[in-house]
Amino acid sequence: MSKRGWAGIVAAGCLAMAGPAAARPLAAIKESGTLRVGLTGDYAPYSLKREDGSLKGADVDMAADLARTLGVTLAIVPTTWKTLKDDLLADRYDIAMGGVSVTADRAAVADFSVPVMTDGKRPIVRCADAGTFTSIAAIDRPEVRVVVNPGGTNERFATAHFPHAALRVHPDNRTIFEEVAQGRADLMVTDGAEVDYQSRRHRGVLCPAAVPDTFDHADKGYWMTRDPAFKAAVDAWLQTSLKSGAYDRALEAAAQ
Repeated sequence: MSKRGWAGIVAAGCLAMAGPAAARPLAAIKESGTLRVGLTGDYAPYSLKREDGSLKGADVDMAADLARTLGVTLAIVPTTWKTLKDDLLADRYDIAMGGVSVTADRAAVADFSVPVMTDGKRPIVRCADAGTFTSIAAIDRPEVRVVVNPGGTNERFATAHFPHAALRVHPDNRTIFEEVAQGRADLMVTDGAEVDYQSRRHRGVLCPAAVPDTFDHADKGYWMTRDPAFKAAVDAWLQTSLKSGAYDRALEAAAQ
């Protein structure tokens, strides 16, 4: 998609945020002609805002495909992990995409799609430390500097499991891995897909820690306005995309 096209999508998303309204069922989404998709733009390979303001990522492509399937225009609404829930409940977007983990508190207030994938938390470290931080116990020590992004399941996991480590919140998930690469932190614990992506981006500098398994397991899905018809439409589209391999291809392309 052209830069002009993405600028139009983002602008439409900003307009969609201008005023609160009742949460929209599928019929209202189709009547409006616009699907509003919340994306943080800071979580590769799912969604990442580039320097020119455009977005790339597997769920950017999937959002466009979902809108086409519903016969409407895509409007990307910027959100953050810290405001993800509030923005959905305030009807600033219809569905959140971009690597959203399924959690009980999120499921209590809005619907999740069928799972997109299952992932779990793993450490990413400087390559020399790949064999050092291989367990929660090895990380949860006062001399270990853990960096984390605010507002999502990464911060929740780190707070719960590393009470004795030197935990520091870094506000920008797009630059957080430089904190580890430059030696200002020892590690970050995040979802495996992001660990693998950032390890490829920082080849020879950052590596996945040699853990025997992820520290936990969690499904990822698309989080949406509570409307049975909307959920059914999203699930039907997503199951087709998963079965055809379209999602895997989008994820593979985003990881390049």
